[in-house]
Amino acid sequence: MPLAFDSSSHGRIAFGFFNIATDLLLLEQYFLFADQFCASMSNMARTEDPAACRGSWEVYHIAPPQQIGDLMGAIHGVRFSGFIGAVYKRFPFPSQPVDFKQHPDGHKNRQIVAALIEPFATRRSISIAIREAVPTVQIGDYRFTFEGFQALIRYVWLGGYPRWKNEERPAYVLQMRADLAASELALFNTIDL
Repeated sequence: MPLAFDSSSHGRIAFGFFNIATDLLLLEQYFLFADQFCASMSNMARTEDPAACRGSWEVYHIAPPQQIGDLMGAIHGVRFSGFIGAVYKRFPFPSQPVDFKQHPDGHKNRQIVAALIEPFATRRSISIAIREAVPTVQIGDYRFTFEGFQALIRYVWLGGYPRWKNEERPAYVLQMRADLAASELALFNTIDL
């Protein structure tokens, strides 16, 4: 389930997994697959020059916000609006609370989820840059302190809320952790995972 995280540019914003059967993350109105997020972190962690810590993410952008849908309505099975409603029609919330765990094999549903988002979203490229001198992380229009951005990384590592099923993480999450631990960059070598 997405949680509210502090940005230094827009206040509290939503970030996270929104359905346990998919590995798609949302960042407010942007959607990207978790392996892309993790690979980006790994690539930047391996960079020796802090000035070169930048890149771009290919994301799905949904606007206006009501096209995203009603997460709580979809979870409770009473309102299936927008993209989130379409996902929950296909992958309903589990009937047993014990089954509410993020699936480490959510990537297997990627083609289905990509087809579901197409009518609601446009594809676009957004920039990501780590600025050690400031210290901030910029993702598109959103800016985070190092501490604020580390909270996003920690969320993905944990499998968000409700955590990874059986504490099993996808290989790309494990690789991200190894790369962050070996990094010389302050953003990464100070994170507690």
